[in-house]
Amino acid sequence: MTARGRFITLEGGEGVGKSTLAGALARQLGARGIQIVRTREPGGSPGAEALRKLILSPPDDVGGWQSTAEALLFYAARSDHLDRTIRPALTRGDWVICDRFSDSTRAYQVAAGGVAPEHIDALERVCVGPTSPDLTLVLDLSMAIARTRMTARGARPDAIEARSLAYHEAVYRAFLDIARANPQRCIVLDASLSPDDLARAAMTEISQRFAEIR
Repeated sequence: MTARGRFITLEGGEGVGKSTLAGALARQLGARGIQIVRTREPGGSPGAEALRKLILSPPDDVGGWQSTAEALLFYAARSDHLDRTIRPALTRGDWVICDRFSDSTRAYQVAAGGVAPEHIDALERVCVGPTSPDLTLVLDLSMAIARTRMTARGARPDAIEARSLAYHEAVYRAFLDIARANPQRCIVLDASLSPDDLARAAMTEISQRFAEIR
């Protein structure tokens, strides 16, 4: 039987470089002969991508999602993503690199949005179960630099990106708290590094964790 693949998640606030790092890791691991599935949340499957649009661009008459409703939408997307993309890839022996996963819900909807942690715990049991990341890379970047990067993009912010500075500061602190609480799974990386240096640092951590690529 094919060995289960590895599940790597990238976490952090807005503008920290998760997408750029995901692309670099996919290329470098792929060059070593590893089959890579690169994906994201919310999204990563047809159903989850449809929900992504609903989450990040709420209908005008909604006026923005209340935190609990938003968390439920995220878990509906996550359940479809797991069933249709992540679990099949891991069963095939592929490695999955996912831009955001459950830690983002705990940072955004719990720490910043005020959803009760026990509600998220229940959703985790139902929707995620034992499919937890093997490694989570948390990208740490000051709010000032992250905001500068976001402005430089020139893109219109989505419903979550447009929230207050206080909200995003709570998210920033929450990711570091999550990393401290889960040292066996989470590695904090300095996201102020250049993209190449950040990718090298990430690959060093991955190679130390997984014997397959040493």
